[in-house]
Amino acid sequence: MNKTPSYKFEQHLWQKGYRQIVGLDEVGRGSFAGPLVAAAVILPKGFEINGIKDSKLLTPQKRKILNRYIIENASLYSISEVSVEYINKFGVGLATHRAFLNCLKKLDRRFDFVLVDGFMIKSFNKNMQKGIIHGDRISVSIAAASIIAKVYRDNLMIKLHDSYPLYNFAENKGYGTKFHRIAIKKHGLCQIHRISFNLSKYL
Repeated sequence: MNKTPSYKFEQHLWQKGYRQIVGLDEVGRGSFAGPLVAAAVILPKGFEINGIKDSKLLTPQKRKILNRYIIENASLYSISEVSVEYINKFGVGLATHRAFLNCLKKLDRRFDFVLVDGFMIKSFNKNMQKGIIHGDRISVSIAAASIIAKVYRDNLMIKLHDSYPLYNFAENKGYGTKFHRIAIKKHGLCQIHRISFNLSKYL
């Protein structure tokens, strides 16, 4: 798969008369701990791609540089986080849709169409959105959203590391690394673990 996103989908929509096109993505869906974060970005025509790609394919330093570049040059952007409490009560699927809808609400309807990474958003107009499999590797707008969401969530997990140092969240960001799994077995679960993920099997 091409690892460099393009404006293919955005151009198609621009030609149809759409102007404000949102790229929407989430991070932390598969994490064992911490909140889920989503970001929405509207890029202006003429925005230079400048090395933007799926956040997972970038180094932390490159993500930080691109995060600032995107935020400073985007037409609009928004970020939404959904708590561990919500994830544990309703599941990560509903949490993802909630994060997406909250991002769009923060844009205050100043958009015409939404490109979503992966799947369509529930409870949102089907005629105003398109779910794109591996969208963060194909669409510049979605890739930009993935970077903003990733940097924001990583910073959250680094801060949470101070409260829960035994799990090394500053490094693993709450994902199920070997160190994290061993820490769960040794120390048990903490307040920001997602008990809805059946983490008891690691105890």
